[in-house]
Amino acid sequence: MKKIICLFVLLSVSGKVFPQVGDSILLLTLNDVVEMARRQSPSVLNARHSFRSSYWNYVYYKANFLPSLTFTSSPNFNHSINSITLPDGTVRYIPQNLLRTDASLSITQNIALTGGAFFIQTALQRTDILNSKSFTYKSTPVTIGYQQSLLGYNSLKWDRKLAPLQFETAKKTYIETLELVAANAVVKFFNLAYAQTNMEIAVTNYANADTLYSFAKGRYEIGTITENEMLQLEVNRLSEESNQLNTRLEVDERTEDLRSYLGIKEPVRITVQIDNNIPLNRVDIEKTLLLAVENSPDILNMEYQRKQSESNLAYARGNAGLKADLFMQLGLAQTGENFESAYQNPLNQQYVEIGISFPILDWGRSKGKIQVAKSNRDIVYAQTEQDRSNFEQNVTKVVNQFNLLSKRLEVAVKTDLSAERRNEIARKLYMLGKSNILDLNASIADKDAARRNYISTLSSYWGLYYTLRSLTLFDFEKNIPITEDYQLLIK
Repeated sequence: MKKIICLFVLLSVSGKVFPQVGDSILLLTLNDVVEMARRQSPSVLNARHSFRSSYWNYVYYKANFLPSLTFTSSPNFNHSINSITLPDGTVRYIPQNLLRTDASLSITQNIALTGGAFFIQTALQRTDILNSKSFTYKSTPVTIGYQQSLLGYNSLKWDRKLAPLQFETAKKTYIETLELVAANAVVKFFNLAYAQTNMEIAVTNYANADTLYSFAKGRYEIGTITENEMLQLEVNRLSEESNQLNTRLEVDERTEDLRSYLGIKEPVRITVQIDNNIPLNRVDIEKTLLLAVENSPDILNMEYQRKQSESNLAYARGNAGLKADLFMQLGLAQTGENFESAYQNPLNQQYVEIGISFPILDWGRSKGKIQVAKSNRDIVYAQTEQDRSNFEQNVTKVVNQFNLLSKRLEVAVKTDLSAERRNEIARKLYMLGKSNILDLNASIADKDAARRNYISTLSSYWGLYYTLRSLTLFDFEKNIPITEDYQLLIK
């Protein structure tokens, strides 16, 4: 009798799930899964490419405010009959056979304040008359010019307001994505942990049920238990055997889901190991709200939407009503029969052009575009105000849930330990004949439910933990902001 009891207790305590012989086993903790997901999951790879795109857009924006050096050349050959107007006003058609080559070098600097562009240019042109084998040069040693739209839309000004905001949003969005990936990894980790727990429960329960059934047959033969109780134990044994098969299938499915999310190509058997330690018990609502408003890319994106709507309104106004464009340049120029003479005693040259356009009758199209832009701006402002309110409410809700879960987790741990202890006592009492089958089944059900509830509560805790990090971009455990080395991402 004592040997049977010892064997039963040993099976109940050591009822673990062991991989089959010859399988490659990968033991992962939650921290391992989170780090692997942040490093190699498909979602993170997509986020890196998205960040790189935003980075190069920002580089392009900054380059617009730096001087650019440009070389241009457009040589052409002309062998045709062209009309020539003579000094007396008559026109003659003369065959021409010439080659024209040119080269220019210019430096351009955009001016954000006005939206115009300042440029300095030097150029040289040579024309070869192929019939007479003669040639001439035309040089413009230096030309200084300026051009801009006087009343139009200043794209450079709005780029300075929008581009940095957009890039800062991209940086924070990348960090947010890492934390959301971690939150998804938590879900998949605990899905597998839950499945493996069910499998461990099924294996343990089957071993216990099989032992009880074998033990009960002896008691039935001597008449200490009824046939109904004996059949109930047999049903329990068969049910647990069926549960084993179902849980093995669930473990395989959850393992494949986690392996795919982590980008693991090797056909390994993954076993997850649960760490009972938790980093936080409670977070302050006001501090979390302040961090979320300060760090979240959602808030920056709302600000970007507002400024973008203002930019659209400025564009509509700039393209309505009076339009004026200014172009002016002054410099030196000269011609000559050879290269040296083309640069001797250069002559002054000036050029100024003002273009004016004003719609006299457009049937209200310009006014309509402005009013549409105003309405869209007002809609964006109202929507972003509502989005911000919803955002703050969501942060408050997550904080309250997290603080409540910390307490629920403490209760779940105690319940799990108590239910496990009660089940051990119920089994021993039943084997000693001091309890009935109903009490034993109830203790088994409570034990299994308590264990599953603990795993589920722990999963919810870690999911909310990384959700809080994604909302605030703040490491509450270390009490520091979450940052990344962005230079490594663009290599």
